[in-house]
Amino acid sequence: MLGRLLLLCSALTVYSLPSWAGNIYKFRDADGNILFTNVVDGRGKPRGQDFGRYTKLEKVTWFADTNVHKYRNWGKDEFAVRPSFSKNRDAYDDIIAQAASTYGLDKGLVKAVIHTESGFNPLARSGPGAKGLMQLMPATAKRFKVDDVYDPAQNIRGGAEYLSFLLKRFNSLELALAGYNAGEGNVDKYKGIPPFAETQDYVRRVISRYNKLYGGSAERLSMN
Repeated sequence: MLGRLLLLCSALTVYSLPSWAGNIYKFRDADGNILFTNVVDGRGKPRGQDFGRYTKLEKVTWFADTNVHKYRNWGKDEFAVRPSFSKNRDAYDDIIAQAASTYGLDKGLVKAVIHTESGFNPLARSGPGAKGLMQLMPATAKRFKVDDVYDPAQNIRGGAEYLSFLLKRFNSLELALAGYNAGEGNVDKYKGIPPFAETQDYVRRVISRYNKLYGGSAERLSMN
């Protein structure tokens, strides 16, 4: 009997960042069913009353640039942003345009990433620890020489440089976005978009916003 695959990734509290916040755990139950999750208790077991049967830990996938967590709309649909940050939707356009030009990106793609990552909140912080408009993990910020992740210009510059690097590395928009979210090591490990529900959702959200809101052509980028 073939086992089934279950994906469970949840947002971690922004006020308590345990050492396993960026880990992706793979568990298996007695029937061969697989659970991927980034949510475990203090004993390293899957958190949640429905997951007690997943007792066998097979691997932990962690990379310093992993930012897997649950995404949501910033309002009633994917086009909305929170009212408190709606004024910011166009506030960073000049910075976005400059960074996009510097790193050979479509400015609409950069804006779609910002919309999805932070909803244009320059002080946003994810459970795993990503910060700022483009939600840079500490290792990514250090890698691209971003000293102040909460400074919009620095954050967008670093995020754009990283996104440009990923597009060249994977030669695919979908894989570049998956790497931006789950870490490029996870894209290598799974030879494609990783089997994390949140990463797959993230890729869909960014591409949808890019195409529908910011004048993009994800299909054209994917073929380049």
